[in-house]
Amino acid sequence: MSNAYFKVPAPINEPIKAYAPGSPEKAELKAKIAELKAMEIDVPLIIGGEEIRTGDTAEMRIPHDHGHKLGVYHRASEKEVNMAIAASIEAQTEWAAMPWEQRAAIFLKAADLLAGPWRATINAATMLGQSKTAFQAEIDSACELIDFWRFNVYYMTELMKDQPYSPAGMWNRVEYRPLEGFVFAVTPFNFTSIAGNLPTAPAMVGGVALWKPASSAVYSAYFLMQLLIEAGLPKGVVNFIPGSGAKVGNPVMASEHLAGIHFTGSTAVFQDMWKTVGENIAKYRAYPRIVGETGGKDFIFAHSSSDVDALVVAALRGAFEYQGQKCSAASRMYIPQSIWPAFKAKYTAEVAKIKMGDPADFTNFMSAVIDKGAFTSITSYIDHAKAADDAEIITGGNYDASKGWFVEPTTIVTTNPRFKSMEEEIFGPVLTIFVYEDDKLDEALDLCDTTSMYALTGAIFGQDRYALTMMSNRLRNAAGNFYLNDKPTGAVVGQQPFGGGRASGTNDKAGSAMNLLRWMSVRTLKETFAPPKAWEYPFMGEE
Repeated sequence: MSNAYFKVPAPINEPIKAYAPGSPEKAELKAKIAELKAMEIDVPLIIGGEEIRTGDTAEMRIPHDHGHKLGVYHRASEKEVNMAIAASIEAQTEWAAMPWEQRAAIFLKAADLLAGPWRATINAATMLGQSKTAFQAEIDSACELIDFWRFNVYYMTELMKDQPYSPAGMWNRVEYRPLEGFVFAVTPFNFTSIAGNLPTAPAMVGGVALWKPASSAVYSAYFLMQLLIEAGLPKGVVNFIPGSGAKVGNPVMASEHLAGIHFTGSTAVFQDMWKTVGENIAKYRAYPRIVGETGGKDFIFAHSSSDVDALVVAALRGAFEYQGQKCSAASRMYIPQSIWPAFKAKYTAEVAKIKMGDPADFTNFMSAVIDKGAFTSITSYIDHAKAADDAEIITGGNYDASKGWFVEPTTIVTTNPRFKSMEEEIFGPVLTIFVYEDDKLDEALDLCDTTSMYALTGAIFGQDRYALTMMSNRLRNAAGNFYLNDKPTGAVVGQQPFGGGRASGTNDKAGSAMNLLRWMSVRTLKETFAPPKAWEYPFMGEE
């Protein structure tokens, strides 16, 4: 039996490997890409620690080379979902009873495995399955997920240290236990780190999870599941159930054991899930915790005092890294007329230098979008701009699906601040710019604040500190992650807790103790050492 206080190592952010020419990490990653590309894998469900193959399969293909098949994965139906629910409930009692330091050790081990022997595999799988460049994979599927596991363990211990005051004669304390039932973790295609974090954050504090990865990112998710098994995660704690939204989601949402939802994905899906929870609320054993991060229509707002060179880099990286397929990607921009000519000249010149292609060619800055559906949706916005009288395309505008789902880094300039691509989430490499008159700064700030229903990330630029302060205050509710003189992407665990409000989600800040606390339930204990032996109170001594 444990009889000591255990101190978790204070976490530091995982260093980012550079993959410079001639570096050992570049050679290892290139070799792993070739190794994985040369094989086809058959991905099963993993329920209660057992591999289950349903025979209902879907293909996994490389987005930048969609003729290349990486393998197939098996899809869950209601039968397998119910098996996963039963497996999670069966596993929960023993898992929750495990001393917290033993659970912590599993995830600290997972972090070290990912930092070491699994790093090239997870990065290569992300590059092949999701068309990320080496750098985008490194900061996501390696560094950010390592940080999630190390920092969340630390946050768990810090939360448990928070104890109430005890006056003389009694001992007050609180204990932190997991939610009763399972958490449904629904993860997106665009961040392998999110796919790893959403099911494991509840598990870390003693909970159990059903994990439904995005269909377009099952490939890297499967390797993550294998890593967790190697780290010692017991059977049934996380159950891996890829499949269609309806076939997996409907039986999950109908279960009385649903204790929570940890979601990253589309606004429409999240709102529908929330509605279903409301409709089913009487059947659940407890009120489910609902945590979600959904869409964004993220902005860069420039003041006339902006450093134009810095603004150009922020717009280019913010809009086009990972093909704009980030919830935080810069999608709309407001720039004053006074600096517009200088910005436009430098910006178009730099965007023209961008190379796009296979991420295994490390000279490419961009690759393909995730699949045909995304390609069709993104290109419809480009076609709309081409046909519009109040818009002009100043970079890109072309696309090609013959080999992969390639869309050029496209920039639209509009005279209509409510233009379609200024308002709607595109989730692709398309940035729309509105040029405002310098003397209409207030009007432009109002437009920035009210044009979109989202409030995820935003950035303001300027060298005038009075202007920066004013703009920050005016846009206080427009973004949950707000950047001054920096691009609106690239939040780091432990540094910038991530999440937004309005239609962008519940703002429960992944990468912080705030998120972890959502998966913990608190019991208050009061122990009285010398309890009273008489029931009368002193005030009753006289009439």
